[in-house]
Amino acid sequence: MSSRTRSTRSRTARSLVAVAAGVAVAASVAFVAMTPAVAASDEPGRVAATAEIAPGDSALVRTEDGVVRGTVTDTYRSFQGIPYAAPPVGERRWGSPQRPESWPGVREATTPASPCAQAGDFIGDVPSTQEDCLYLNVTTPRDATADAKPKPVMVWIHGGGFTWGSGGIYGAERLAAKGDVVVVTFNYRLGVFGFMAHPALDSGPAEHLSGNLGIEDQQAVLQWVRDNAAAFGGDPDNVTIFGESAGGMSGCAHLSAPGSAGLFERVIIQSGPCTLRWQFPDTWRAKPRAQAEAQGIELATAAGCADPATAAECLRSKTTEELLAADGGQHGFGPSYGGGVIPEDPARQLAAGATADVPVMHGITRDEHVTFQAGIDTMMGPVAPADYPAVLGQYLGVDAATADRVAREYPLSDYAGSTSWATANVLTDWGWGCPATDVNRQLSRANPTFAYEFSDRTAPWFAGPDVPAYPTGAFHAGELQYLFSGAYARAELSPEQQLLSDRMIGYWTQFARSGDPNGNGLPEWPSYDEGGHVQSLAAGPEDVSGVDMDREHRCGFWRSVS
Repeated sequence: MSSRTRSTRSRTARSLVAVAAGVAVAASVAFVAMTPAVAASDEPGRVAATAEIAPGDSALVRTEDGVVRGTVTDTYRSFQGIPYAAPPVGERRWGSPQRPESWPGVREATTPASPCAQAGDFIGDVPSTQEDCLYLNVTTPRDATADAKPKPVMVWIHGGGFTWGSGGIYGAERLAAKGDVVVVTFNYRLGVFGFMAHPALDSGPAEHLSGNLGIEDQQAVLQWVRDNAAAFGGDPDNVTIFGESAGGMSGCAHLSAPGSAGLFERVIIQSGPCTLRWQFPDTWRAKPRAQAEAQGIELATAAGCADPATAAECLRSKTTEELLAADGGQHGFGPSYGGGVIPEDPARQLAAGATADVPVMHGITRDEHVTFQAGIDTMMGPVAPADYPAVLGQYLGVDAATADRVAREYPLSDYAGSTSWATANVLTDWGWGCPATDVNRQLSRANPTFAYEFSDRTAPWFAGPDVPAYPTGAFHAGELQYLFSGAYARAELSPEQQLLSDRMIGYWTQFARSGDPNGNGLPEWPSYDEGGHVQSLAAGPEDVSGVDMDREHRCGFWRSVS
């Protein structure tokens, strides 16, 4: 394989590193910006006038900032496009989230807000230039009201590699109604707007060091939930954060971030192991502050703002489009540690047992890397069989002899000659499966831990008719259609898969209710600290059972390689 081919494939892989929950199918969703003009009060943050709510009118809810009108059905209520922070525009760009201005009268809350600013992806994810995007959505069971018994609250953090995605594509009506919980989804700042670290941006509207504004947005949502959950029939003292991919990695950060302490009682980490290995691990896992600043300075230079003395003013003068273009998806913006919002490396905090003392549910999908491999193939085409060892060496960052050893462990003959299917298995085991087993062990030392693997290898492919020529298996984000409707529900589930969906909703919401997924006639799920049990979630003959992930993902081999 030529050096030019290796370089091109490296750049392509870097541009794909942020592909996660939401990026493969978001193009099918029409987003409508919901940022209506409202009158501000004389005292920002206080309600200037209140609207009367007739007894029994469950479409109206009074938040601390004003009254919202949602949608009511026979089984659930939905409130969309509620501001949880002031628009981070103008001088507030790269500023910490501030409380939104209140409004008099009634604010219509029937349409989700636009996604935060982001570029389109290789499959066709919807681009956005909207920086006024800090809005959330609340879905409740039909009978959830401020006067009823409070229900558990589940706060969903969307994926997308900290670069793409939004909360509006996740339909939570079935999760809320069947699970009898209140579900909150939301947008947070992404990419250059949410995670760029630069010394010139460490002051002014930023209350902490720059580089983690997206995490600060998530904390602002959790504080909003504390202040407003009761109005929607939720229990502000029973909050579970759950997220997939970058949303799962966010959960790792919240387990050790000082500003998140006391804002949640449980966490579910889906496909975001805190020790995730990746070809370019600086993108998803929290990176050192110095590395993040180097990336930020590089971006500022690309945007024409190289002078440190004027960089902040210069960057704020740039249009959204100019900043997205200067980034080009190549800078790998994501959380960073070393002062400010995330003082220490979350992975090291986990290894040291220095995380929040809360129950944790943690898991991955059986065939994580298929989603990313499909994206790489879409742009680059499959790897030639002769180049298979060399490409593995590039992805794994190992020498030729080690790459050849890996290729012998995963011979193409075991994968019908498909380099794509073989590579997906290699990178699933190395990058996801074995790190997940490490995280299970580390979590269980200090936290009640329930581990799982989503193992339905017949899960409907989520990218429409363009199904890869090799098996898609239990691909990255494949489990989302079992929990949510909306963008991820692209195909009808079989009766066996519908049963699995019911069980997963039962497990997830039981965990949110009590910190234990067991109950309500569900198959038993032993905790990980009771013998290292990992619950396999499959449909049909395999059903739910235990799985030896260490053996399944050949972790003994990978330990010898490492």
